[in-house]
Amino acid sequence: MQKIKVGIVGGAGYTAGELIRLLVHHPQAEISFIQSNSQAGLDVCSIHADLIGDIDMNFVAEVDYDNANVLFLCMGHGRSKSFVDEMPESYKGKIIDLSNDFRLNKDADGFVYGLPECNLDQIKKADKIANPGCFATAIQLALLPLASKGLLNEIHIHAITGSTGAGQAPSATTHFSWRNNNASVYKSFSHQHLGEIGETMVQLQSGFEKEINFVPMRGNFPRGILASVYLDCDLSETEAKELYRKYYEPHPFTIVTDKSPDVKMVVNTNKAVVQVKKHNNKIHIVSVIDNLLKGASGQAVQNMNILFGLDEVMGLLLKPVAF
Repeated sequence: MQKIKVGIVGGAGYTAGELIRLLVHHPQAEISFIQSNSQAGLDVCSIHADLIGDIDMNFVAEVDYDNANVLFLCMGHGRSKSFVDEMPESYKGKIIDLSNDFRLNKDADGFVYGLPECNLDQIKKADKIANPGCFATAIQLALLPLASKGLLNEIHIHAITGSTGAGQAPSATTHFSWRNNNASVYKSFSHQHLGEIGETMVQLQSGFEKEINFVPMRGNFPRGILASVYLDCDLSETEAKELYRKYYEPHPFTIVTDKSPDVKMVVNTNKAVVQVKKHNNKIHIVSVIDNLLKGASGQAVQNMNILFGLDEVMGLLLKPVAF
């Protein structure tokens, strides 16, 4: 099979760095170019130092549409739509967008929401993918099996994310001296990922109108998300575990476990680890992912594999960082 020619647009940030790290070792992918307005002409490894010895390329200023079967858009929220609107009609390749510009139904513009555990069949036939948000991925994986059986009630979520979730540019709440040995709540009940979570729940459980109460937290670690989700449910613990195991059986990256999940189970992997427990009348689900991989670049490569008819796990069998 001829290799997939890959173009990366907006190549200087964290998600682009992770994409490059995955794609340089992907057996069926070949990186054609890595575009960056701010770093054009510079060695890619001058920004992504962990890639020294893996890639010898410079950032370019222009997008080479003729030399890409798929474009990964890593430009940040709000910029992808303008980029897509201005693309030449001659480009016939696929697009995977890692921003939030096309995730909601009202903004989709032909993009398919790229959560494989929910939309696998649609992704297989798509040309344009809106990659899900990181919190949204962890939380939806905690809820999909219940929604598929119409069992959702009012949902309560506390979830904590590593500092890389805020992007590479430092700010008052992301720089090391503030974030280290610290924790804080932000965007309570108003986080931007609530929209895509709600739409997926309605997609699976028609007419779902209950509250999704989401309190996000900033953690003092670089990468990873832990989501703690609970709601009223009449299922027994045994029934709930069986439902989750059966639902995720066809999906290679989501593992249902009886062990208490922690972030180190998944950091540096494309895995999601999910635990289900019953406490009185409540189901409690804990879901953990790496925000830069299953929550961003790893899921984007997973979507690329699906789009091109490859094995979902190709290029993504990564080892967790245990210590």
